[in-house]
Order: sequence, then C-alpha cells, then structure tokens
Amino acid sequence: MSTLVRLTRATLAALLLPVALLALWWITSADSESYYLPPLSEILSTFDDVWLHTSRLADDVRPSLVRLLAGFGIAVLVGIGAGVLIGSYRPVRAFCEPVLEFLRAIPPPVLVPVLMLFAGIGDSMKVLVVVSGCVWPILLNTVEGVRAVDEVLADTCRCYGIRGPARLWHLVVRAASPQIVAGMRQGLSIGIILMVISEMFAASNGLGFTIIQFQRSFAVTEMWTGILLLGLLGFLLALAMRVFERRVLHWYHGLRQAQRGGSR
Repeated sequence: MSTLVRLTRATLAALLLPVALLALWWITSADSESYYLPPLSEILSTFDDVWLHTSRLADDVRPSLVRLLAGFGIAVLVGIGAGVLIGSYRPVRAFCEPVLEFLRAIPPPVLVPVLMLFAGIGDSMKVLVVVSGCVWPILLNTVEGVRAVDEVLADTCRCYGIRGPARLWHLVVRAASPQIVAGMRQGLSIGIILMVISEMFAASNGLGFTIIQFQRSFAVTEMWTGILLLGLLGFLLALAMRVFERRVLHWYHGLRQAQRGGSR
C-alpha cells in the first residue's frame, strides 16, 4: 500500500468524528433561540463575514501562529538539547531532577504575570509563555528516550569506535526519536492553549485577544466563530504533526509493521 493511500485513509479516519460531531451540533442547535448558544448555521454564516471577508486572518491569526511556532521551535531546541544532556549522564540527571520536578509542577499560566515583569507585554512575553509549557513534555520524553537506548547498540558503537557527534546523532537521537516526537506532539497541544491564554493578557491582536474582545462586547456568535477557528487550527496543526511524524519516523513504523507481520 502506497504512502499516499495510507495518508488518505488516516486523514479520512481523523475527519470522521469531527464531521459527525458537527452534524450532531447542527441538528441539535437548529431550533435554538438562546442568545448564548446560537444555531451552528448562524455561526457558520457569521464565520464567513468575520474571518474571510476582513483582514482578521492577517491581523490576528497570523501573529498568533508566528508566536506559537516561534515558542514551539525554541522549546524543541531547548527540550531536546537539555534532554539529551540530562539523559546521557547520570550525575547531571541526579543533580537536575529535583529542580525539574519543582519547575514542571508550576502551571504555565501562573507565570504570565511574572514573565510580563521581565519581558514586558510584547511578543517576547507571549513566546516565552508558550516555551514555558511546551518544553516540559519534550524535555522529559527526550530524557526517558535517551535513558532507554539499547545497551547492545551502545556496545556495538563502542566496539566500532563510533563516538562523539556520530554516536550522538546515529544512536542516541535516533533511538530516542519516537519519544521525542511524542513529546513534541504533546507540547504542540499545550502550546496552542498557552498561545490563547497569553493573548488574553495585555494584547492588542491575536486570536485569543479577538475571542475575549467578542466576549466582552457580548458578540456571542462572533465569539463562537473564533472558537471554531481555534479548533480548526488545532486540527490542522495536529495533522501536520502527524505527517511530520510519518516522514521522520518512517523507519520506526516500518520496523513495527515488520515485527507485527513476523509475529503472525
């Protein structure tokens, strides 16, 4: 079966439940007269006017995506770099573990006022808020992935004299990559939430800012369109992450399929 066919089937399977939920929402809200829960048909018609026929996509959605991707990228670099270092050396892990457990227990939204004091109220603060939440699943998954490197493969590298950057890249990072990607997937979900939260504090644009402005002005239908757009962005980013995972870990998925086929 070709990669395109598998990807198409996976996409259709991922779309099945959201489409079913939207259809259920459409049916159950069709006769709604509530000001706070308008019919889905009204929300969708307003969606077109609010987001597609205005400059809001460029003025609000694009800055949000830039902040999210910047924070996520920094978290990936910091999480993988620190995770490889901590996971590779037991004394470093023993030294850092109490501090890591303390810091990761602090909810990132609590840090928003603190980060505002040091980074101001601009884009830097919002990027740092995303980093503060995204970095932990990436870092911790990287540490566990590095610790779980196969000892046989490590001994083989030692016997063949594979050391330094070659060993780090071809053995450590490659062996830990399934857990690293799992941490990235978790971190991206957290990052979307923190992107919205950070834009609700002292912001002048962004998707979170727009949604809260609609709520404060009692534009309820417009507020629902922002929530729908946020869900759509989350779905598309998750789909992009799945494609990235398939491309980066094609050897891993192929190995698992071969193992399942051999066990039959």
